[in-house]
Amino acid sequence: MVRAVLAIDQGTTNSKAVLVTPDGGVLATGSAPVGLSTPRPGWAEQDADELWHSVLRAVSSCLASAGVVEVTAIALSTQRESVVGWNLAGDAVGPVIGWQDVRTAAWCSSVPPAVDELVRGRTGLRVDAMFSAPKLHWLLNETGADRVGTVDSWLIHRLTGCHEHLTEAGNASRTLLYDAVALNWSAELLDAFGVTRSALPEVRPSNAGFGVTKGVPGLADGIPIVAVLADSHAAMYGQGCTWAGMVKATYGTGSSVMTPVDGFVETGCTLAWLTDRPVYALEGNIVSSGAALAWTAGMLGLPDVGALMELAAGVPSADGVVLVPAFAGLGAPHWDREARAALTGMSAATTRAHIARAAVDAIAHQICDITDTVPDPLNSLRADGGATVSELLMQTQADLLGHPVEAADVPEISALGVAELAWSTLGEKTGWARRRTYRTFEPALDPAARTRCRANWADALAAVRTS
Repeated sequence: MVRAVLAIDQGTTNSKAVLVTPDGGVLATGSAPVGLSTPRPGWAEQDADELWHSVLRAVSSCLASAGVVEVTAIALSTQRESVVGWNLAGDAVGPVIGWQDVRTAAWCSSVPPAVDELVRGRTGLRVDAMFSAPKLHWLLNETGADRVGTVDSWLIHRLTGCHEHLTEAGNASRTLLYDAVALNWSAELLDAFGVTRSALPEVRPSNAGFGVTKGVPGLADGIPIVAVLADSHAAMYGQGCTWAGMVKATYGTGSSVMTPVDGFVETGCTLAWLTDRPVYALEGNIVSSGAALAWTAGMLGLPDVGALMELAAGVPSADGVVLVPAFAGLGAPHWDREARAALTGMSAATTRAHIARAAVDAIAHQICDITDTVPDPLNSLRADGGATVSELLMQTQADLLGHPVEAADVPEISALGVAELAWSTLGEKTGWARRRTYRTFEPALDPAARTRCRANWADALAAVRTS
């Protein structure tokens, strides 16, 4: 019987399940959408039970199309920073508060400088509404939850029949509560954010084991959950980005740009994974990338992002039009939550296609803003995520970077990354990234034109900045 790891990739807009063989082959896949609601301006919520059931639907679809297979283990990749609360009976209380939710932005801006300095020194991050701690504080105060955690913790809880309360170190590192050097919850940070230790899960290394399945429809009891990674971290693992100078960008609802570093630093650092040793990465987070495409498509009356891309491809450039998609402020490297979106540079000759092209350019420019801060020379950019299917976006990215872009040949890179860690933990020889093929996009824009485009973007960005 064929052996496979069932890799579950739970993201912002959908849940995926992928059966992966020891050599990295994909036997079958399944997916299910997850809804997102915005009950108030700046709020972003999901239903915790719907999220869990989307995982079950994805798993069911995957297993149904696979035929006879032995599920050897489970590997889990999840959206980061989003938080869930539940009671002692195991039932969710309150919504999943999404990573893009900014209900705590005013509270974050009022945090004393000493607390922000403490956060940077212990976590490598900064106080911002994107991260988990302010959301956890809100959730505990507003819902009375007995237990709280990030999405990985919630899914481990449900996969193990509500038995385990665990989280993975890389996910914990995105909460602002986890000391990324001492590798444990920080009592000082817990006190600063008003989060009780007893409500939080136990933190384990990325491949330390997270219990076994119990009572999960379609799965036998006793299947071990071998490995857990945050989704962007899993993509970095799957891309084989393990040394300085390698940079990967994940294009999703938002975007994550990561590059490995030799050790912890106090600015823009995250714990990528923890196995026999911690692996750190510099990371920049973009709040609105795929979300900007979806917004522009809706604003232009188009049925979907695919139609937007087709429209954008009909013109050679945005003809001076610039979209700054600061719908929830700006993320890295600017970190200006008070900034607001703007569409500039229009004239009587501007068409819908130019606006569509400006939305594509905006994603690439934001990636460039982050790669410009990377200390090591950039050789190329490895790209993954749903938007990488667009040759227009990938070519635009190469043109504005002035460096090649290598787009992964598979859409399930996060699932494959955590599955690779699982198989490695089980003793199989991996290193799949070395055998992976990529679509390579070489820059075709001359340096002078690139400089002009980047300058136009910088001018539009400066116009919306508040700090």
